[in-house]
Amino acid sequence: MGRRGVLRAAAGPAPVATPRDRTGVVRTVLRSPVGATSAVLLCLLVALAVFAPLLWGDRAAAIDTDALQQGPSPAHLLGTDQLGRDIFFRVLVATRLTIGLALLATVIGVAAGLVLGSAPSVLPRWAGRVVTSAVNIAVAFPGLLLALFFAVIFGTGTIGAVLAIAFAITPSFARLTQTLTASVAGRDFIAAARVCGVGRFRLLTRHVLPNIAEPLVINSTLAAGSALTAFAGLSFLGIGVQAPSYDWGRLLGEGLNRIYLSPAPALGPAVAVVVAGLAFNLFGEAAASAAGRRPQPVRRTPPAPESIVDDSGGGLLTVRNLRVTFPGGISPVRGVSFTVHEGEMIGVVGESGSGKSLTALAVSRLVEHPGEVTADRLEFDGRPLAATPDRELGTKLAMVFQDPMTSFNPTRRIGRQLAEVSEVHQGMSRRDALAKAVDRLRAVRIPEPERRAGQYPHEFSGGMRQRAMIAMGLMGEPRLVIADEPTTALDVTVQREVLRLLARIRAERTAGVLLISHDITVVAQTCDRVLVMYAGRIVEELPTAELFTAARHPYTTALLAAVPDLDTDRDAPLAVIPGRPPEPGEIGPGCPFAPRCPLAGDRCRTEEPELTAMADGHRVACWRSESELTLAATGGPR
Repeated sequence: MGRRGVLRAAAGPAPVATPRDRTGVVRTVLRSPVGATSAVLLCLLVALAVFAPLLWGDRAAAIDTDALQQGPSPAHLLGTDQLGRDIFFRVLVATRLTIGLALLATVIGVAAGLVLGSAPSVLPRWAGRVVTSAVNIAVAFPGLLLALFFAVIFGTGTIGAVLAIAFAITPSFARLTQTLTASVAGRDFIAAARVCGVGRFRLLTRHVLPNIAEPLVINSTLAAGSALTAFAGLSFLGIGVQAPSYDWGRLLGEGLNRIYLSPAPALGPAVAVVVAGLAFNLFGEAAASAAGRRPQPVRRTPPAPESIVDDSGGGLLTVRNLRVTFPGGISPVRGVSFTVHEGEMIGVVGESGSGKSLTALAVSRLVEHPGEVTADRLEFDGRPLAATPDRELGTKLAMVFQDPMTSFNPTRRIGRQLAEVSEVHQGMSRRDALAKAVDRLRAVRIPEPERRAGQYPHEFSGGMRQRAMIAMGLMGEPRLVIADEPTTALDVTVQREVLRLLARIRAERTAGVLLISHDITVVAQTCDRVLVMYAGRIVEELPTAELFTAARHPYTTALLAAVPDLDTDRDAPLAVIPGRPPEPGEIGPGCPFAPRCPLAGDRCRTEEPELTAMADGHRVACWRSESELTLAATGGPR
């Protein structure tokens, strides 16, 4: 199942917009004919709402008993009402109350929807399910039916109508917020924030909501148009605005009584409602269309993760019989045991889906429901991992994810994201934390750190983002650094800089390093020990100095054979491992590598071997004898 199954809360989430992207969206909206027209109409409505009562308020309220219920004329463009008041000026003056009440209802409805939609992210799981179920039930009812229902509850009048429209908007907006929140919750920068110990509420307000602001604003604009027409409908029915106040809906109801004699008194407010509703809706549609046409960055889907092994004594990180299980009895990590000592760098290699990264996530307490993590022993720095406070874990354990573009929050500056670690865990002031962030950027050799701290992630190159990600880990005092594919997609020169930086951190801080990689040669050049993972278990562990000479497991030798070197015959086809790794739900009895193994026998297909010692610090999980494995390894392609 791997990392995608753990961290992706929703398939195909919309890419997160940066501040520069949002500026481009506004320009695109204003350049389109529909967007420009709707923007002009909105500006006109706002101007009328502000200035119409000041300019024509007296004329709209003036009673003329000599001009009762007259039709359109040069003196009265839309005629007069039963008291002789000019309907045209009343329509203009009613703009303020109509627009104001519609926006007020929208604000209340959107705010309530945000609270209900984001509540599952901060509430206990059982309470979140109750809120989600209530929202799902409310969404099943049409909005107009909900508005009428709440209007009966709150009673007739302006306040009752505002609350009725607001609560009718709330369920759909809550559903939208839940969906968008779920799409962002699986991003790596959210996982990184959790590792740093950021609380649920702060995680929501600082990292989730800013990244879903664009679609929420667009849908709020559409909701305002719907609220305006719905409010006019309630007033038209007589359960909205009451005399002596008036809005477009009330004026429409009064004009409808004499529509067969003179349609103009009803036509004026009707046109106003239609034009205003179209202005809001068209602007929202134009903004949504512009956001959808925004060029999206090309993202690589991260490969599925992997895991680790060792069974030595106590150390900085001690793991015994670690299992990660998901519903249906699927266990992508099955009985992993290893130890990381201070100042030691351990490499973890294996194909995608072998359980490497999922093991690292379990150690970092990032496997969430419905995943279940169990272990006979899981200790960090001499304490049970479950008993280690989030603040302490976030300070002493640094996680470097493989894709720094998704690990950083794209809406926040790099310096502020680094500074947040010290603000949360060390209680530093905003200024001191930012100064420390600049110092850490300088420590990882990012040029002009003061200027770079004020930039956004998209303004960094890939190598600089990766170094900035390591700098975030150094904001605390890490005893253990977990680097999950830190050199993926980097060129060889940047890759060398990142690996040198990890080695320097290890030497200067005597920190343990857990390096997860697909590149077995990188692990061989930088690590002290290597753990080879396959199908959720460690199949071989040995010192890296002996990797190319003493590796014995058929899977390890096959991995080594698949790596070309200067002696590889360029005329011969490259070595490959036949078949494919089993899916977590496909693992049956016997050795999982047996279907691909040239040495597999009958016992290999019925019993799964355990790690057994072959030499000091060298263990192999295979039923073949040491002599058979040695003969096969030395007589193989390498």
